Amino acid sequence: MPRILGVDIPTEKRIDISLTYLYGIGRKNALDILKEANIDPVKRAKDLKEDEVARITTAIQKSGMRAEGDLRRDIAANIKRLMEIGSYRGMRHKKSLPVRGQRTRTNARTRKGPRKNVSIIKKVVAE
Repeated sequence: MPRILGVDIPTEKRIDISLTYLYGIGRKNALDILKEANIDPVKRAKDLKEDEVARITTAIQKSGMRAEGDLRRDIAANIKRLMEIGSYRGMRHKKSLPVRGQRTRTNARTRKGPRKNVSIIKKVVAE
């Protein structure tokens, strides 16, 4: 199983699809990386040799593209900065609500979590 940037990529898939398992690399970037590394995109990941894996890794690093840990760290730092300055988006992140203007009355279950039942307390009628 080839390991690129600390991530095991699937072996049975084509290499252009397998590279998309890296965070921050999509189909277009994967094809650009393979073109720069002179590797056929149709080749399966299990058929890669060690030098080809090394060429892919160097192509990713040389292109200046942020992927995996660096990209995750940058995104986390940006969200933390928004929360610290107290912006609207930062407050939405703190409260675990949708940030980009989606409605919250009915949907937003992914962001808000499962529903919390609010029980109704009936008044005891004094006789």
